[in-house]
Order: sequence, then C-alpha cells, then structure tokens
Amino acid sequence: MTSQAALAGEIEVEAFRRLYPLQFYERHLNDNVRPDARPLGRARATSLALGTVPTADGSAMAKIGHTQTMLAGVKLEVMTPATDAPDEGRIAVDFQMPPICSPDVRPGRPVDTAAVISEQLFSVLASSGVINLKELSISKGQAAWMAYLDIYCLDADGALFDAALLAAIGAFAHLRFPAVSMTEEGKVIPLSGDTVLEDGNKEQPKVQEQRQQLTLGKIPFSLTCMLHKKYILADPTAEEEKIFQTTITVVLDHSGRLVSFYKPGGSALASTSTIQDCMALTRYRVKELQKILDEALSEMEPV
Repeated sequence: MTSQAALAGEIEVEAFRRLYPLQFYERHLNDNVRPDARPLGRARATSLALGTVPTADGSAMAKIGHTQTMLAGVKLEVMTPATDAPDEGRIAVDFQMPPICSPDVRPGRPVDTAAVISEQLFSVLASSGVINLKELSISKGQAAWMAYLDIYCLDADGALFDAALLAAIGAFAHLRFPAVSMTEEGKVIPLSGDTVLEDGNKEQPKVQEQRQQLTLGKIPFSLTCMLHKKYILADPTAEEEKIFQTTITVVLDHSGRLVSFYKPGGSALASTSTIQDCMALTRYRVKELQKILDEALSEMEPV
C-alpha cells in the first residue's frame, strides 16, 4: 500500500469516526477493545507529582492519560473555631474549569460541572474520614486552620472527578503546617528563628514547633465507568462520555469500604451484576492508585 493510499484510508476512518461516532465505537466494542487499543476495563496511565506549587502549603498534580491534568493546592488560613467544634478546623473545596481546559468551556460562563464536582469532592473528603479535622486545631476554642483546597482542571479529557480526587489527596498528603505561636492576646503569628515580638522579646509560647505533616485516615480513590449495552468502559475519555452518556462513579477507600456511589442519570440501566463489575474494577484501580500515591510520597523530603 502506497503512502497516499494509507493516508486516504486514515482520512476515511477519521471521517467515519466523526460522522458516525457510535457505530465507530461499537465496531471496536465487539472486539472488547477501544480505538486507542486500550482494553475496556483498563484505566489510562496515571502519574502523581507532589509539591508542584511552591507557594501553597500542600500541592499536587495528577495526570491521567496523555491530556487529563489536574493541579491542586491547599492554602491554610487562621480561623476562629466554631463553638460546637472548638478543637476542629475546616476545609473548603473549589473546583475550577478555566477556558484553557476544554473547547466546551466558554470565557465568562460558569460551568455547571465544576460546581457539581466541588460538592462531590467535599462530600467524599468529609464522609471518608481521610482528614481528621482535629489535626487542624491550633489552640482549642481560640484558633484553628481553615484549609482551602483549590483544584484547577488544566486539560479535560473525561473522568474529571477521578483525577480531581487523586490531585486533592496528593495535595493533602503533601500538606505541611506552618510553625506558629500565639500571643497573650490570642494572635497567631508565624515562627522563625529570628521572630521578635513587638516588645523585643524572642520568647514565645510555641503552639506548633515545626512544620508537621497531616495524618491521612482511610484514603478514598474513585473510578468512573461508562455503560453501553452489555459493555463497561473504565476511565472514559471525554469523547466516550459524549457518545455513551451513562456513567457510574464508585469511590472506595484503600480497605475496600464503599464511600460513595454516583450515577447522574443516563439511558443505560445499572443492574446488580453491572454494579458488582464496576465495584470489582474499582477495587483493582484503588490498588493501582495507592501504589502511585506511595511512590509519590517516597520521593518527598522527610519532615
């Protein structure tokens, strides 16, 4: 076959893919493979880098496949704890999709998906017990840390929640508390070797003497699956999500406990056997992601 004939064949295939995307995919599904040669139950290659934002107290970048990229950063601010939880801090989650992440995102227009993912992330972080809010306390009843988690989708290519959750977990795993002290007036100030109070006295009541690491509880990981007829596609791309439309997202912690289960509509029905298959795929994925997180943590500098 000449190069011109090969090029013409590629153009025909691409044209068929654009004009009849469902039929194009179904031809591959019949062979239990995707157009990129990935098996139906396999997730894309995943990486996690910690400490990617020097100005944040904790940060991480998660990448799934060649394009899906999430950047997460945690910034700590001092707050007055609530009266009903005097020894606890708080977390706030904001997931953002700037126009650079996808041609479907228009400048100046809010993206409904971003608000939904923000709520889902907060719900998972709160219900899983991965973060002990008591560790965010500085001084009971006087001061605590407010942890602002900001996640930016730099390149959207399907299964956004999975990548966002991984980046969030990485950012909290990288989090270090600033060393601080508290004055007699209850003011929290950062500590350093040369810190001097207004009266010139260097002696300060130390609350946190060094940058301590947050202790993570049962860590949640997720896997989104696409449903179409009898097929289950793990970790769908953006193209697959547009074609098949019915998704299931399962969140498990590293012990296999179910944290949450999302099925936001769609035409395909999720039978008991289908849910069980998605759970099994998620359990395998959790082991993969836990290994990726462990490798990223092993490359961190000791506290």
